[in-house]
Amino acid sequence: MNTFYNSLLDITSPKNIFQNEPMKNHTTFKVGGNADYFICPSTPQEVISIIHLCQENNLPFYVIGKGSNLLVADSGYRGVIIQTNKNLNHLEVKGNEIIAQAGASLLAISDLAIENSLTGFEFASGIPGSLGGACIMNAGAYDGEMKLVLKEVTALDENYELKVFKGEEMGLGYRTSIFSQKGYIVLAAVIALKEGNQEEIQAKVDDLTKQRESKQPLEYPSAGSTFKRPVGHFTGKLVREAGLSGKMVGGAMVSTKHNGFIINAKNATAADVVNLIDLVIATVKEKFDVTLEPEVKRIGEF
Repeated sequence: MNTFYNSLLDITSPKNIFQNEPMKNHTTFKVGGNADYFICPSTPQEVISIIHLCQENNLPFYVIGKGSNLLVADSGYRGVIIQTNKNLNHLEVKGNEIIAQAGASLLAISDLAIENSLTGFEFASGIPGSLGGACIMNAGAYDGEMKLVLKEVTALDENYELKVFKGEEMGLGYRTSIFSQKGYIVLAAVIALKEGNQEEIQAKVDDLTKQRESKQPLEYPSAGSTFKRPVGHFTGKLVREAGLSGKMVGGAMVSTKHNGFIINAKNATAADVVNLIDLVIATVKEKFDVTLEPEVKRIGEF
C-alpha cells in the first residue's frame, strides 16, 4: 500500500489524502467504519487519474459528494473513497445559467441563484446533498426535480472518459438517470434557470424551509426520505398504518415526525439502520403487499 500512497502523491497533494478515515464524519447518517483511503481531488483530471490508479492496483473505489444518501458498513470500506465535496465545488454564473462542479452543495447553488435573481431552483434549497448525487438520483422535492433545470451534465462514462449528456441522453426519471443506471460519475453540470424577483425567490425558499422544518426530523442525522415513493401510495402513510411509527432497532428509529424517515436517534450503527430498513420493508409487504425500495445506497460489507 505504500507504493499506492506514493503513486497518489504524483497525482494530488498530500493534504488531499487521508488513510483509515472514519466515514461517519462524511455521511449525514453519521454512521460507518473507516475507509482505507479517503481522497479529495482538486481537479476533474485528478479524479480520472486516481480511478486509473485504483484500477491498476485492483482496488475498489467509490465516489461521493456530501454522503447524504449513503450508508457505510460498520466495518468500513476496503478501498478508496473519492470525495468531490471538499475541492470540486466551483460555481459560476453565466447569464441565466449556473455552471457547477459536482461537489457543490445544493444549498450553495440555491444561494447563488437567489443572489443573482434566478428562479427555478428553490425546490432544491433544503436538500442536504451535492450536485453530483442530485443529478444521479434526479433529486426532487415540493413539485420540483433536477430534470426541470438540468441543461447538460459532464460525466465519466463506462470507460472513464469525459462525455457531455444533454436532454433525453440524461435519462432522467423518478429517482433515476442514465448516471445511476450505468454507474457514470458526474463531474459537473449546467443548470438553466429564469430571471425572477429576488424577494419573491427568497420568500419561496423561506416558505419551503419552514415546511421542511415543521414536517421533517431535521434535528436528527438521517439520509432524508429513506424509501422511494411506491406507485399509488405514500410511504409515510404505509409505514404509519403498519404500526411502525417510533419503531426502534438499536439506536435507529422510524421518525414519529415523518414516518418516511429513518433517523439515527441514539448512537445507531449502520447495522441498526439496515436492520430497521429491512424490518419496515418486510412489515409493509406483509400488511399491504407493497414493496418499498430504499433510496439509500449501501457500501461495504453488510
